[in-house]
Amino acid sequence: MSRLRLFTGKGGVGKTTLAAATAAGLAARGRKTLVVSTDPAHSLGDTFARRLTPEPTEVDSCLSGAQVDSRGLVDATWQELRGKLRSALSGAGLDALEAEELTVLPGVDELLALTEVQRLAETGRWDTVVVDCGPTAETLRLLSLPEAVSGYLNRMFGWQAKLAARGTVEAVKRLAAHLESLRALLTDAERTAVRLVCTPERVVVAETHRTLSALALRGIRVDGVIVNRLLPAPRGWRGPAASWLRARRGQQDAVLAELAGSGLASFARVEHRAIEPVGLDALREIAAELYGDADPLSDNGSDPVPLLQISEVDGGYQLRVALPLGRDAEVELARVDDDLAITVDGFRRLVPLPEQVRACRITGAESGPRGLVVSFTEGQG
Repeated sequence: MSRLRLFTGKGGVGKTTLAAATAAGLAARGRKTLVVSTDPAHSLGDTFARRLTPEPTEVDSCLSGAQVDSRGLVDATWQELRGKLRSALSGAGLDALEAEELTVLPGVDELLALTEVQRLAETGRWDTVVVDCGPTAETLRLLSLPEAVSGYLNRMFGWQAKLAARGTVEAVKRLAAHLESLRALLTDAERTAVRLVCTPERVVVAETHRTLSALALRGIRVDGVIVNRLLPAPRGWRGPAASWLRARRGQQDAVLAELAGSGLASFARVEHRAIEPVGLDALREIAAELYGDADPLSDNGSDPVPLLQISEVDGGYQLRVALPLGRDAEVELARVDDDLAITVDGFRRLVPLPEQVRACRITGAESGPRGLVVSFTEGQG
């Protein structure tokens, strides 16, 4: 199967261009690459100055491109299953309104888009599939769907006996198994990683920090951050325009310094261009600036860090939760039986506690750029 690199970022930061440039750079090295967009904006084809369809189209030697048609997938795939479920539930004693409500699956468009990416990756035709995802908020919802839809399916399995008589339960089981395979793909750190794109602006960087935390909570690896549209330093320039550029670049440098001091010391930079980068030549130029002679899939040789790391201390244990936290991150912790409920800036996940601390009580917690450190003392409290 192919390796996956998913590009996302706040709307307007240039993630589509950098995803296309990365794909062009991989293809220029002779690696069979597919770049596919799940972004409803459909701008990937514009970046290559050619029309893309839902089926992969050859863009250049070793490079193909595709634009997922989420609405078409819904019409072709989900409506049929939903109709069967609705009929089965109505026949099992639910009125039409209840059956209609139960078969509404929020985010089905995005879920089927992710399913299509998985299908393309499993064909074995490409070494790498580069995915141009939607803006950050949409991407987080996309990547959380396989887990979130489990609750929906649990409700469906509550009607398992009644559905079985109508032959629908097997379809629901297949959907559940498929969702588990999607979740496994997204959390496979050897194959899948997200690359975040931002611009050197405080609001954008703050959202990047929140995204890093949200992805870490879901067990999805981030292998790099790219700072895009860095203004050139006006050395030796004079006049009002040079003064404006100097001031603006000074602000950007200050943001970069804050970014480096917040635990993200390693990030790539791409300068702003006077001419919009469209076409393969312009995209290869960006790839050369971004990666040089390095492998575009390289993450500086850093190994994936496990979400939970436990160590013994006097009288108990310390549990480190590897979450990159912004300076103003809002963090909440709660013990729920054998799980630790972690909420960071509104994103919540139940994390199973390691067996060593299940019989212990929480006695303290600290947060910092490297994540959370939760202290446990032996004995229930």
